[in-house]
Amino acid sequence: MRKQWVEKRKNDSNKSQMHYAKKDIVTEEMEYIAKIENLDPDFVRKEIARGRMIIPANVNHENLTPMCIGINSKCKINANIGNSAVTSNVDEELAKLNMCIKYGADTAMDLSTGGNLDEIRTTIIQKSPIPIGTVPIYQAIQRVKDVSELTVDDLFDVIELQAKQGVDYMTLHCGILREHLPLVSGRITGIVSRGGSIMAEWMIKHGKENPLYTHYDRILEICKRYDVTISLGDSLRPGCTHDASDKAQFAELKTLGELTLKAWEKDVQVMVEGPGHVPMDQIDMNVQKQIELCHEAPFYVLGPLVTDIAPGYDHITSAIGAALAGWSGAAMLCYVTPKEHLGLPNPEDVRAGIIAYKIAAHAADIARHRPHATDRDDELSRARYAFDWNKQFELSLDPDRAREYHDETLPHEYFKSTEFCSMCGPKFCSMHINRTIDEYNEKLKEPQLVTK
Repeated sequence: MRKQWVEKRKNDSNKSQMHYAKKDIVTEEMEYIAKIENLDPDFVRKEIARGRMIIPANVNHENLTPMCIGINSKCKINANIGNSAVTSNVDEELAKLNMCIKYGADTAMDLSTGGNLDEIRTTIIQKSPIPIGTVPIYQAIQRVKDVSELTVDDLFDVIELQAKQGVDYMTLHCGILREHLPLVSGRITGIVSRGGSIMAEWMIKHGKENPLYTHYDRILEICKRYDVTISLGDSLRPGCTHDASDKAQFAELKTLGELTLKAWEKDVQVMVEGPGHVPMDQIDMNVQKQIELCHEAPFYVLGPLVTDIAPGYDHITSAIGAALAGWSGAAMLCYVTPKEHLGLPNPEDVRAGIIAYKIAAHAADIARHRPHATDRDDELSRARYAFDWNKQFELSLDPDRAREYHDETLPHEYFKSTEFCSMCGPKFCSMHINRTIDEYNEKLKEPQLVTK
């Protein structure tokens, strides 16, 4: 789709969607997004120009199907995939990517930390029609024995390498500063961001400020050449509800707001990452604070988890917080799987996380009264009332699971047209009984004969 689109821009020094939007150019990507989001193309352009909407679309990711992230578009979800140093398998990561595509993740992040990272990333990008994000510090740190050996050039070599490979957005922990580190004192879980903890250790061992902050202009030059969106990492996000909304978190958020404006000056697209564990009553405040401090740049939240006592079920714990965050104004929700805090997710865990977050994002769209948000719900409800089981399955977020559960007790094809399921049986189905009420109400509408 994009090969010819990007070819004609090859000589431009700044290839970002924001750059073209500010020049009053509606790109083919903007046109495409306007169609799928039911928006006016010039409205999309204006939203991108002001930084309230982004299109993560590296010019070297030619097989990408464009999508957008922003408060005035549908709420999106991201699925994290990737191996660990304990297990490394390209085929397993492709199986996870296929789950992302099949069940409707809007983007995927390759968070691999083990094995041949270049091979895994290149393969994922080549196979992915959805935007791919990464955390470059993971690869940079793998190249050295200790963080004390990691140089600034090492870090930027990896950022440029991944940009050339076609990575659409990068989590860069630019906002954690040396002055923020004492603010972590008093937390139960300290710094839980992997990238954030690495940058904190780098500052301590080198006795210098965060190089991603001091060399931020260098990042912007790379990003505008390839149109890489910066996902400003929340290094100091809370790792438990006790640590939520503290001074460390909000000090970094203020810095991220300043970095957002600097990126926009160079026409580089930005979204801002948000907290991971937040009690329900603090979620709206957190979203509104980000909108204010970060000038309405799209907010990308991990969960947040609303309680800490459900290992094995954190896809549910976090989907509750994600739905509330989406309702309050978060533009993209980063999924959590049942394996969160316990181990590396497998393809089935990815499936569970995606469906939980598709539910959360859709619930947020309904609550925000987005146009046509309830169309699919109404259509499925009509199919349910008509006992059109196959139509119900087709409209479900996970048709395979819906069919599996129905067929577990009533597998024969005959039961795809019966007016009951195994829950109520033939005599106790309320919707079947309601047919009598429908008939009664229809008779009431008939003209009554008047007799003397």
